[in-house]
Amino acid sequence: MENTKILIVDDEKSIVKMLETVLKKEGFQKIHTAYTANEALQCIEENEVDMILLDVMLPDQSGFDLCPKIREKTNAYILFLTARVSDLDVLTGFAIGGDDYITKPFNPLEIAARIKARLRRRSQVSGGTIIKKDDKARYDFGHFVLDEEAGELLVNGKLIPCPAQVFLLLQYFCKHPNIVFSKTQLLEAVWGFDSFVDDNTVTVHIRRIRERIEEDPSRPYYLQTVRGLGYKLVKEREN
Repeated sequence: MENTKILIVDDEKSIVKMLETVLKKEGFQKIHTAYTANEALQCIEENEVDMILLDVMLPDQSGFDLCPKIREKTNAYILFLTARVSDLDVLTGFAIGGDDYITKPFNPLEIAARIKARLRRRSQVSGGTIIKKDDKARYDFGHFVLDEEAGELLVNGKLIPCPAQVFLLLQYFCKHPNIVFSKTQLLEAVWGFDSFVDDNTVTVHIRRIRERIEEDPSRPYYLQTVRGLGYKLVKEREN
């Protein structure tokens, strides 16, 4: 945990200080802070970060507007801090590149717990069965390749940006090809907790995977829906 680099982006200095204090007590020592969208972008350009706690309401632009710009620079895990609780706001956050959200007011210990759960889940999902190297695998499906060691998704040889939670979900499918998983199973296996996370979360992330790996996302070949059961990732078609 001490090596996990966290960026806190919020214009309320009291919230930033509270989060920073609690996270350090919980073992996270590498913490950056920003109070505006511009400061956040500058910090990301100058520092490598693993996780970003991003407030939706910032003085210079909203977190929803900032998120796509962050995604152009990093695939760090993004957790939205928001007072908005409508389904539309939640789905918007996921659709533009966010990985999770928590509503204000919140207990900072819950944020620490979510980060720890995310780190545990990433560790548990790691491993490999196809081309191993130091317990990391390179999953080659022909049309696309997922490289665990590099943390990269290549489609037709081209590097495709892939947010952290999308990468982990695709990674889980790659480890278990041709097996059908329900939404509940995917939530438990990849997210590892269910607070503020529901079936819509899986649906949005499935769509985000398809937008990256499918030739026609509306008619998927690789990541298929099995009606009434869930989803499965199939191997490359044979010529």
